Amino acid sequence: MALKGLDIFKLTPKTNCKDCGNPTCMAFAMKVAQGAVSIEKCPHMSPDALRQLSEATEPPMKTIAVGEHKLGGETVMFRHEKTFVNKNLFALYLCADMSDADIDAKLAEAMKVDYERISERMYVECIFVNVSDTQTAERGIAVVKKAAETGRDIIVRCKKPELAKEIVSAVPVKVLVGADASNWEAMNAVAKEKGLVLGVSGKDLSELYDTIEKLEAAGNKNLIINIGGSSIKDAFAAAVQIRRAALKDNVRAFGYPSIVNVERMAPGDHVLQAALASLFELRYGSIIVMGRMTYADALPLYGLRQNIFTDPQKPMKVEPGIYALNGADENSVCAITVDFALTYFVVSGEIERSGVPVNLLIADAGGYSVLTSWAAGKFSAGTIAKFIEEHQIESKIKNRTLILPGKVAVLKGEVENKLPDWKVVVGPNEAIQLVRFLKDYK
Repeated sequence: MALKGLDIFKLTPKTNCKDCGNPTCMAFAMKVAQGAVSIEKCPHMSPDALRQLSEATEPPMKTIAVGEHKLGGETVMFRHEKTFVNKNLFALYLCADMSDADIDAKLAEAMKVDYERISERMYVECIFVNVSDTQTAERGIAVVKKAAETGRDIIVRCKKPELAKEIVSAVPVKVLVGADASNWEAMNAVAKEKGLVLGVSGKDLSELYDTIEKLEAAGNKNLIINIGGSSIKDAFAAAVQIRRAALKDNVRAFGYPSIVNVERMAPGDHVLQAALASLFELRYGSIIVMGRMTYADALPLYGLRQNIFTDPQKPMKVEPGIYALNGADENSVCAITVDFALTYFVVSGEIERSGVPVNLLIADAGGYSVLTSWAAGKFSAGTIAKFIEEHQIESKIKNRTLILPGKVAVLKGEVENKLPDWKVVVGPNEAIQLVRFLKDYK
C-alpha cells in the first residue's frame, strides 16, 4: 500500500535546511506523497529510507517500453476516474508454420493500414511471430526476418530457450514471449542478455504470480503478462482480475501490461476477432494480437482506441487549415466550421456525400463545437477574419463565397463587414441538410 505523507515524514530526517523549504520537513513529505516532488530532492535521506520510499511510492502498474511505445503505467480501472495514459498496440499474428505466400499476403495487407486521424498516425505497430518447438532455427529466423523488414516492432513467441536464443541473436526483437513455471530461468537469461521485454504466462493466476515473483527476485522487472487460454471467458476474467489486483489490492507482481491473442480465441473468425479486440481495448489488453488487419478492421478499432486514450477533459481537435473535398480547387466555394473533431467528421462526411467540390475551412476554436465556441468568443467574425488572413486563404482560393454554419447565422453581417470582398452565405443548421443545400446551391 502506498505511503501517506505522515509515513514519509516519519522516515524523513528532521533537519533545518533550505533543501526542502520547511524546518520540520512535513510540507516536503506531503508533496512527495502527492507526487509533486521527488524524494531524491532531500539530500539527507539514508539509502535504506530512499529504498523503502521508492518502492512504496512507485505506481501500482509499471511502465514498459516496447520500441518507441510505452505500455502500462495506468493508475485507475476506468477512464472516467482519470485519464488512461498509454494506449494499447495492435499486432499482426504470424506463425512459422504458415507458407511464405500466406505470410507475404498478410504482411502486405496489414501494411496498407497506415493513415492519419486527428493528427495521430494509425498503423499496425507490431508483428507477433509464433515459433513452435518443432520448427528449426533457420525457419524461425527466416519468418522473423521477413516480419522485421516491415519496420514494425517484433514480438516472438517461443517456449524453447535454445531456439529463442538463436532467433533473437539473429534478428532485432523487442519482446520475447514464452516464459512460464517450467522454463523461466533459461528464458530470463535470454531476455536479460538481449535486453528484451519478457512475456510470462501461467496455467492459472496462482502459477503466474509465483513465476513473476521468481523473475523479480532474479532482478527482472521488464515483463509483460501473456493472457493465456483459448477460452474468451477465462481470458477476459484473467485480464480484469490482474488489473484489479494490481490497482486495487496493490499486488505488485501483477503490475505489468498484458498481451491478449484474440487469434487464438477465434482462429480464422475475423469478425469475432474484431469484436474481441474492441472488448480487450476496454478491459485490458496492452498489446492485442489479431489474425489479420485490414483497413476495415482498423478503422473502428483505432477510432475506439483514440476515444479511450484521450483526456476526457480535453476535446479532440483537427488541425486548422484548408481541406479540399470532392476534388475542390481554387475556384470552389468555401465553407467554414470549427476544429472540434466530431464536427469535422460529420460535416466533411456530408460534404463528401453531396459530391460537390468544397474547400472546407477549419478554424481554431479551441476544440469546441460551433455553438459552444461562439458563446465563448472563440468562433466569431473577428476570429474568422483572422483565420482567413493568417492562413492566406485569399491568395490560395479565388472563389469568394463563404458558407457559414446555420447555427451562427447571427454572424453574417459582422463577417461581411470584416470581409467586404466575400459573399457570405448562411448554411443549414444541421450537417445532414448539407447534401441538399450544396446540390441546390450549385
